[in-house]
Amino acid sequence: MKLCNFYAGEKIHLGALTERGVVDITAAGLTSDMNSVIANADTALPLIASICADESLPTADDPRFANVTEPNKLACVGLNYKSHAEETGGTAPKEPVIFSKFSDQLCPHEKDVALPEWLRCFDYEAELVIVIGKHCWNVSEGEAMDYVFGYTVGNDLSARDSQFISNQWLIGKSLPDFSPAGPFIVTADSFDPNASHYIQCRLNGDLVQNGDTNDMIFNCAQIVSYCSRYFTLDPGDLIYTGTPAGVILGHKKGSRVWLKPGDEVEITIDGICTLKNKLVR
Repeated sequence: MKLCNFYAGEKIHLGALTERGVVDITAAGLTSDMNSVIANADTALPLIASICADESLPTADDPRFANVTEPNKLACVGLNYKSHAEETGGTAPKEPVIFSKFSDQLCPHEKDVALPEWLRCFDYEAELVIVIGKHCWNVSEGEAMDYVFGYTVGNDLSARDSQFISNQWLIGKSLPDFSPAGPFIVTADSFDPNASHYIQCRLNGDLVQNGDTNDMIFNCAQIVSYCSRYFTLDPGDLIYTGTPAGVILGHKKGSRVWLKPGDEVEITIDGICTLKNKLVR
C-alpha cells in the first residue's frame, strides 16, 4: 500500500494510491492524520484497504502533496554506502555515523526549495527514508523491523561550504526545506529493504546517481536498533539512511558544478516513488 498527504483546498487529506489514482481516504470518513494511521496501523490499514476497494469513490485530480508525516525527529546516517565514502575521501565507518536535521525542514514533493544567497556549494543526496511506526527505545536488530511502518524517498540536501566549517555537519544540513521527502510512503509489507532496489538521482533530467539500496553498509534493522540505543523514536519519525556515489562533492576539485537556482532534482527509488523539487533563489 502507498499512502500520502495532499491538499484538498487548504486542508490536508490522507490519500492512498490505487490503479485509478489517489483515493481521498479522509473524504471517505477516515482520519486525515497520517501519524495516527501510522501509530494504529493494525486497525487503520485494513480500513483504508476496504475504502480503496470501493471503485465508486472519486480520486484526487492532480493532487498537491503535503509532507508525508509530522515527525518529532529527522535522523540521518552519513557515509552509509561504501562507494560514497570512498568518493568523498573517507573510509567505510565501523559504526553508523548519525546526525540530525530539524523537523520543520521537511519539504514535500514539488515544493520549490530556496537556496540562501550567502552560500554556494549546494549538493543533492538521494536516500531511502525509514518511517518509524511505533515508540522505539533500545530495541535489538532482531526486533527493529517490527517498529518500521514503511519507507519513502528523501533528498538530504546539503550546503557543503557550511557543512565543513567545523567538524560537525548540522549547519550544512539544517537550512529551511533542505529535507524533501515523499510523496508516498510504501508500507513495510510491500517493500523489502534488504532486496535490490535501484536508487537514482537526476539533475535537470541527467542521471547523476545510480546506486542500489542493497549496497548500504548498515541495513535498516541495524540503523533503527543503533539509533534507538541513543534516542527515542516515535510514530512518524524519519531516518534518512545515506546516499550512494555520484554526489557533486565526490567530483574532483575544479570540476564541481554545484546546484543553482533553476535546477530540478528528481530522485527515484524502485518500488516506492519519485520525488521532485526545483531550486530557486
